[in-house]
Parts: sequence; structure tokens; C-alpha cells
Amino acid sequence: MKKKKFNLSGALALLLALLVLLIFIPINIIAGLFDKGYDMTPAKKYTLNQKTLDLLDATSDKQIDIYYLSLLKYFKDAEAAEYLPLYHTLTQLEERDNIRLTCFRPNENPTLSQELDPEGLLGTYEGDVFVKCNGVTKKISKDKIFQTGSDGSKQYAGEELIAAAIDTCSVGYLPTVYFLTGHGEKTIEENFSNFAAILKTNNYEVKELDLDKEGAVPQDAKIIYLTGPTRDLTDKETQLLLDYSDNGGSMSFLLDPCDTEGRFDNIEKIMEEFGLILDYNIVTESSPQNMLYDPNKEQNENFLRVEYPAGSQYNSEFTQDLTSDLNMILSGVNADGSNQKTKLIAGISYPRSLTEIPEDSFPKAAYVERSPIIINTVDGNGEYSTVSKAMGGDETTQKEADEKLSGIKLEFGYYSYNKQNNSKLIVIGTTAPIDDVVCTPTVELSQDTENVSSTSGTRTLIVFSNTWLYDSEIQFGVGNKINSYDRMIFKDSKDATKVIAILYAIPAVIAAFGVAVWLRRRNS
Repeated sequence: MKKKKFNLSGALALLLALLVLLIFIPINIIAGLFDKGYDMTPAKKYTLNQKTLDLLDATSDKQIDIYYLSLLKYFKDAEAAEYLPLYHTLTQLEERDNIRLTCFRPNENPTLSQELDPEGLLGTYEGDVFVKCNGVTKKISKDKIFQTGSDGSKQYAGEELIAAAIDTCSVGYLPTVYFLTGHGEKTIEENFSNFAAILKTNNYEVKELDLDKEGAVPQDAKIIYLTGPTRDLTDKETQLLLDYSDNGGSMSFLLDPCDTEGRFDNIEKIMEEFGLILDYNIVTESSPQNMLYDPNKEQNENFLRVEYPAGSQYNSEFTQDLTSDLNMILSGVNADGSNQKTKLIAGISYPRSLTEIPEDSFPKAAYVERSPIIINTVDGNGEYSTVSKAMGGDETTQKEADEKLSGIKLEFGYYSYNKQNNSKLIVIGTTAPIDDVVCTPTVELSQDTENVSSTSGTRTLIVFSNTWLYDSEIQFGVGNKINSYDRMIFKDSKDATKVIAILYAIPAVIAAFGVAVWLRRRNS
């Protein structure tokens, strides 16, 4: 007698179908109500980091406005899939009661664009993000949100930058660059308005400071500039700046050649803490090959061709590198590897020179790393053709300048970094590259332009140095979130074939066997 075969048809099949519906329909309804998603990406690109959540909890009592200069609906387009991390960051921030997200296209709402950038310095472009809190506004450029690493990896930096912006704005002030006054310096209004605009574009506030009257370095001071003084600092100011330095402060001294009665003793006192000496001279160029052109397009001995040596790139003991990106741009390539449409010129004008103190001759030598960032260059005969002439100082400095500093390698700029207290100093022997009145054309020089005078390389170096002194894009700690890719490495072709067989051939055989069994039994 044959066994009766189990047949999943008729009443039994109907009963099983009903059971399936009774089980899965409620489960789907419950799941739909909770709508819980799981971020399975290794870097958690679609989920806010715990540090961000802690920040949001700490600032929950502050009204925070976030502006996304585009529309969220564009994230639904298939080609926008790689931008989804930003979508999830913005929408999760919007869930907070104290955060208001406003999305608009800048060309469709120029009024709101102007409110975000009333001076027209930051720029409001499609895809940018603005964070506003406590009356402080910080821009996050669309170009920084999604980045490409040096290894070609795709990186999402949006959460890091937005969190840092919230952290900065919630304090109530942007990092501020102060220009000292009271010593015959050049002023922002008359000389540095264009440079100040660049600083503001990079999310710094810019102010002037009479330190002697103020009596203290302001809390929001992140960089202090001393630009073209003709008189020395007071003892009180010197001590305040030394205290600021001891607490990790950053300073930039741009010191023009000038006639002085004696030396800048207090300025030198600060420089000596960083292992540097000020030369009292003005340097000119005697070789036509190394003379650049002035604003009148005439070769001028006061406009010198220079080089920008790097620190860590050439000396393994050094940790800082201020010039590699600049040298790449000078070669016609952007820092990201793309071709440069415009070019810069490695030049300086109306400079004085600087000198290092021997390592055994200043107290903090064990902690200080310093390196020249601007030097003169040789002529066609391999010789230095610069000429030094004494200006200001005393008899000792005048003799040094007139008799020893011509026809030799000279340094016109230095960085110095105290690794013990993290204080930093930039010293450059001129203000001309950032002076609206003196400096030559400094941006957007076409490749085919000939006989163009420019100190644009040094101007760019000074702009870059601000990020080194204090990065306005503060690293909050979330870090960039990088796409993760699985890779397999094989010893040889046999090893690869074996793995391919395991991953593809064996499952295919099993599937084929299953199909064959089904074909034989489908009518049973």
C-alpha cells in the first residue's frame, strides 16, 4: 500500500495562508508605527555621533537656526544618493525642539541670503550650510562637506563641521583676529581692508586692539597681528603678550623695514622666546633675473623673487609644514590634484631679513621648532644677488646689515612653534603683500600673463598661515566619516580561482541541484 503524500493544497493551504496573514500583517503595522531604521554603515554615516548628541543636549537651552541653501527634496533623486548622509544629519538635527531648519535656494530668496551674509563677504551658494546662534553666524562651504582624502577615499565631513559650528556659535563669538594699534602700525581701514575681508570669509572676526589701554588680551583673541610698527611695544604690552604666548596663544608679526631710534627691544624680547632675531635692514635685488615687476609693470629692485622652503617635508625632525600646498599651487596644480587655472608668483617686496638664534643661546630651545618659510633665491650663476642696506637699529645692527647680509642666503619669513605650551609665531619681514596700497596684484593671474608683478605667493602664504596659527574650522572630534569597502587579497591565481569557486560555483551548483529536485517532484 502506497503512503499518502502530503499535499499543501485545498483547505490546509488556505489555513496556512490565513495564519501567515494573521502573523505578518500585525508585525508590519507595528513596524510601520515605530518606523525604526538601522544604520548598517561601518562609519555610521546616517546616524549622529554620541559627541554630537552630547553637544545638542548641552545647548538645548539655546535657539539654533540651521540654513541649508538648497531643498531636501533633491536628496530623493537617484544621483543624490551619495549626499544622503547630509540629509540624515539635517533631519535628525531638526527633530530637536530648539533647532530650526530652513531650506531655501539662494537665488530664489535673495533677502534671506543677504540676512545671512549682510557684508557680502562669505558668499551664499547652492548647497552651503549656515549655522546661527547667539547672534553669531558661521558658514560651512558645500565644498568642505563632502571631501576626497589623499588616498582617493570619499569622506563625509558635514556632521563634524556642523557640530563644530554649533559649538562655536553657542559660545557667542567667532575666533577673532586682533590687529594691534598704538605703535604707528598700518590700519585695517587704510591698508588691510582686503586682507580683513579674506579673514572674514574664512570665518574669523577681525578687530583692532590697543593693548596698552585695554590692559588684557580679550578672551576671544585667537590670533594677534603686529603689522608695520614704527615704535616699540611698551613693557606692559610685552608682558601681556608673553603671558598670552605661555598660555598657547598665536601671533603673527609682519615687520616692515623702517627708520627707528634704536632697536625694538620689546618686540625682540618676544621673538627671542621663539628663537628668532630681527635684522634692521632693507633688502633689494641686484639681478634682473630675480627682479619682479612693480604695479607699473617695470622691473623693480624692491620686488624680489623668492622660494618657500617646507619644514617637515625636508627635515624629518620637524612636525610642521606650512608651504607644501602653496608650492603645489605654484607648480600649477591645486592642493586636491586638479589643474590650476590661475597662477601665483613667489615674490616679496620691500622686505627686511630675519635670523635664527643658535639653539644653545635661548632658554626654550629644547621645546621650540622653527624653520624659514621664505628665502631669497640664487641667480643664473648659482649665487645670491640680494643686497642688504642698514635701516634703523643701532651701530651694531647697522654694521651687521651693511657688511654681512649682502650676497648670502637670507630668510624673510619664519614659523616658530613651542611644543611645550603650543604657542605659535609667524614673523615676516614686510607687510607689503597684504597692504592694499603697496601690494601688487595678488589673485587670478592668468597663465599667459607675462611681465606681471606680484607678491601673490607670499600673500597666499600669509593667508594659509592663519589656519596654522588657529584653524577657524575647529575640529570638534566627530571626524570625517569614510566610505568602507571590503577587499580580498589573493596569493596567486590558484588562490583566486579557489575563492571564486567557493563564492560563486558552489552556490550555483546547489541552486541547480535544488531546481532539478523541484522539476522531478513538481507533479508528485
